[in-house]
Amino acid sequence: MSKRPNFLFFITDQQRADWLGCYGHPIVQTPNMDAIAVKGTRFENFHVASPICMPNRASLLTGRMPSLHGLRYNGCNFPQNANTFVDVLAASGYHTAAIGKSHLQPFLHRKAIKLDDGKERLVQEAWKPDGQDYGQEQPDRYAEDGRYDFKTPYYGYQHVDMVTDHGDRTGGHYFQWFRENAEDWEALHDDANEIPHHYTCPQAYRTPIPVELYPTSWIADRTIDYLNQRKDEDDPFFAFVSFPDPHHPFNPPGKYWDMYSPDQFELALPPGAHKNPTPPMQWLEENYRANGGQLTPATAMRCSEQQLKEAMALTAGMITCVDDAIGRVLAALEESGQADNTIICFNSDHGDYLGDFGLLLKAVMPFRSITRVPFIWADPTQETAQTTDAMASTIDLSVSILDRVGLTPYRGMQGQSFLKSLDGETPHRSELFIEYNDGPARLGFDTPARMRALRDEDWRITLYGGQDWGELYDLRNDPNETHNLWDSEAHQDIRAELLLRLNHHLIAQMDESPIAERMA
Repeated sequence: MSKRPNFLFFITDQQRADWLGCYGHPIVQTPNMDAIAVKGTRFENFHVASPICMPNRASLLTGRMPSLHGLRYNGCNFPQNANTFVDVLAASGYHTAAIGKSHLQPFLHRKAIKLDDGKERLVQEAWKPDGQDYGQEQPDRYAEDGRYDFKTPYYGYQHVDMVTDHGDRTGGHYFQWFRENAEDWEALHDDANEIPHHYTCPQAYRTPIPVELYPTSWIADRTIDYLNQRKDEDDPFFAFVSFPDPHHPFNPPGKYWDMYSPDQFELALPPGAHKNPTPPMQWLEENYRANGGQLTPATAMRCSEQQLKEAMALTAGMITCVDDAIGRVLAALEESGQADNTIICFNSDHGDYLGDFGLLLKAVMPFRSITRVPFIWADPTQETAQTTDAMASTIDLSVSILDRVGLTPYRGMQGQSFLKSLDGETPHRSELFIEYNDGPARLGFDTPARMRALRDEDWRITLYGGQDWGELYDLRNDPNETHNLWDSEAHQDIRAELLLRLNHHLIAQMDESPIAERMA
């Protein structure tokens, strides 16, 4: 390969690692995602930096943990003075594109659950406003006909085809296109025209929008357009192709709605599988039995077995819909003559409990169902397919891509290149640090939850800010994390050792950039 490689980076939203055929799922059909693994290295032990959309996406771009890059929880803005690895690629001559969901700025009109504490302050926040425009993903930018003139570069991206929100009624450039191309588009967005169905799963909605007008198809079409535009260009490209599915609501379009039956699925970890549920798990159970509902549409919930199986079937439909779209993009890449010089990656921004312990969606408890995500790296120079058990993190993606191109990371990046682990044998990290910061107080917490976790091959320990309880799981003997050993007398020594190691990671969350310009 004489030229610098192109990158085609696919990412889905809220897809746990074990929900692909190549990761061993017995039912969901993902032949095109699987085909990427046949040509590359599949990571068995890849985890997110934070199991929530916005913070982890910013960690992917910066190679830094949320505590450092500033987008600490959903609803924050990703500071526009932050550098990203996409900036580095662009500065080196790459053409950079983001197609689909970005979610680096809030894209909903809704205000936070608790915007302020009601106290009067002459100065509200610790930081002065930076005067930047953080509304490019807001709905009002796309209210007019035509196409909103997106201001670039956008965190390093020179080309942006924006999709905001989730489900069949996403916004952004897609919504502007949808209004122009869908006959009687308002009727397709009218709840009264939902196709009848028998599902009782929360947020199950049978959309009347046909497959060809659904956001997943639009993202594939725009990606194909982009690949065709770049095929005669000398400069390499980095294309970030981001699908909003299979994130809830559960609304696979057309044939994908009933492609799978709830009867095909089983709960591997039913509600009683956890031997000593933690306080938030207990709260979810009590709330379920009291018919308490959700605090927000994105808040984790306890559901019935039938509802969970329905959610699994509909999630499988959305995943296969995305898989078919990826298949079209991969065929276009081949037809454009660029496949032999393009590295293809597949990833997800976080997982979903999706039935484990009777839970749905994601929350503060960092079970592997929401922290472990698929990651596949397919480099045309790689001769044989590999599977690696090397532990890796979202923050490693940016550094590894720069390493592959021969570019030096900027100061302050915390990621480590995993390229040497692509052989399937060389280890990478010995342990992973994961953090989560909640927006509102929920799931029984009096204040917004703050979680920090350390995971290695043998253990997972989790500390919750201000709480007198925590989590300790023996992953060798209890890989499903069903027995919390935090209070076990026999495990106090290992708990102390892990807490010390966790403290070292916490100390490391100091920004090493910028360096001092002169002696004090």
